[in-house]
Amino acid sequence: MNLKWKLRWSPLAAREFSNLDRAVAIQITKKIEQAAQNPAHYFKRLVDREEYKLRIGDYRVIVFLNHSDNTVQIQRIGHRKNIYDL
Repeated sequence: MNLKWKLRWSPLAAREFSNLDRAVAIQITKKIEQAAQNPAHYFKRLVDREEYKLRIGDYRVIVFLNHSDNTVQIQRIGHRKNIYDL
């Protein structure tokens, strides 16, 4: 699949992803790849923050969108009930 935007994973996001159930991880991977082709359509900016979110069922992916080099920097992945806790 040819992605318009490059994906970069933070160590924390990679660790969180590796702890997910396999079926959830596959679903998240497909959605991230789809969103990387058209980030403006899929990612929604968080209120009063610079990060964006991607919604996949009960899970959220928190990212920074770097428009200067077309990079999606994946920061966190987790369940919606605790993903926004910092």
